[in-house]
Amino acid sequence: MISLYHQTCNECSKLVTNRYSTSFSLGIRVFAKQFRLPIYAIYGYVRFADEIVDTFHGYDKAALLSDFRAETWKAIADGVSMNPILHSFQAVVRQYGIERELIEAFLDSMEMDLHNNVYQKELYEKYIYGSAEVVGLMCLRVFCEGDSEKFDSLKESARSLGAAFQKVNFLRDLGSDFDERGRVYFPGVDFNNFSPEDKKLIEDDIMKDFRHAYEGIVQLPAGARLGVYLAYVYYLDLFRKIRKTAAEKVRQQRIRVPNSRKFYLLATSAMRMSLNML
Repeated sequence: MISLYHQTCNECSKLVTNRYSTSFSLGIRVFAKQFRLPIYAIYGYVRFADEIVDTFHGYDKAALLSDFRAETWKAIADGVSMNPILHSFQAVVRQYGIERELIEAFLDSMEMDLHNNVYQKELYEKYIYGSAEVVGLMCLRVFCEGDSEKFDSLKESARSLGAAFQKVNFLRDLGSDFDERGRVYFPGVDFNNFSPEDKKLIEDDIMKDFRHAYEGIVQLPAGARLGVYLAYVYYLDLFRKIRKTAAEKVRQQRIRVPNSRKFYLLATSAMRMSLNML
């Protein structure tokens, strides 16, 4: 029964999401039912690609990523894969018309991490687009369900949301990215002399992304709005915590939002949604 295989692959993508991200898992759970499995599939796909470049130490990462890229296109062309993560992803790509360009840009950014430790402005912007903004656009394709006019009206805000999330991740992981991978993503930043002024410039840029992203969130289809807003609220809360932390401490420790706080934000976000206060 092919339906059982489809179901099993979808459950694999859901498992990956739940294991790797509490924040996104909680957000997906409050989507309308038709959006949940497609978003699990997208997250599972991008998570596995990211794992290749970030954690598969001792393996030939370049070869693994090259194989993953080739297997991606084969799965999409064939409409089937024996890799359950690729199988669930290809089904979403084909159903919602996710553009090849978005997937190529994402994989290109993953490959950049194999060769670059310092990112100047042009390379940084290219990396942000491919690693985060295109993921927002993939999800938006799902939420718009074939409505191209709606997609076009919201795509810039979706890009801003993805960029905000990624930049917050970069700030949160500043120390581990440098210590474990030798990377500094922010252009012009010297990790060993990360100053309050450096931090403020980055934070001002992130805040612009958050503001622009919110403009699009409130226009999303009802079935997607609360879930995306919840992810937005989680990251905004983390960002505010980072803003209150001294530059030296951000460099030395990974700032976190406890799960108890995330559940509180879930409850308050749902209340705001029910009162039409978004």
